[in-house]
Amino acid sequence: MMSADWAAAACEAWNADEVLTRELVASDWIRNDKDRGFKVMQLYRSDCGDAPTAELRVALVEGEARCVYGGAVETHELDKGADYVMHATSERWLEMGADEYGPMKAMMLRRLRFSGPYGEAMGNMGPFKNFLLLVGKVPGSVSSCP
Repeated sequence: MMSADWAAAACEAWNADEVLTRELVASDWIRNDKDRGFKVMQLYRSDCGDAPTAELRVALVEGEARCVYGGAVETHELDKGADYVMHATSERWLEMGADEYGPMKAMMLRRLRFSGPYGEAMGNMGPFKNFLLLVGKVPGSVSSCP
């Protein structure tokens, strides 16, 4: 989980989720890309180190918020006004992926930590929940670190 291969599969799962592809357009989330044409989300399991190991890039494609890249971390300069870095322990990622609790509880109890545009994230809790549920849908092992 949170490997380059896992991120590629998560990208495919993103594109199959109508909440992510449509609601993130309706809320204008996808348009906050700092004129680069994409937003970046980097992820990692904090019990495996303190640096992102997976990256997703999302862009407006044919009227939908589509994942256009899932893989190893490639973006080395993030824009904190548009991009996100999220991390949690493996145990917490699994809990969120199993829908044991949503993003609001995860952030309030600091089970999920992130950097990025906080207000934007708070305004997109519905789609953000679907993003966290991808962790439970995309197969991945926590028996070793990526």
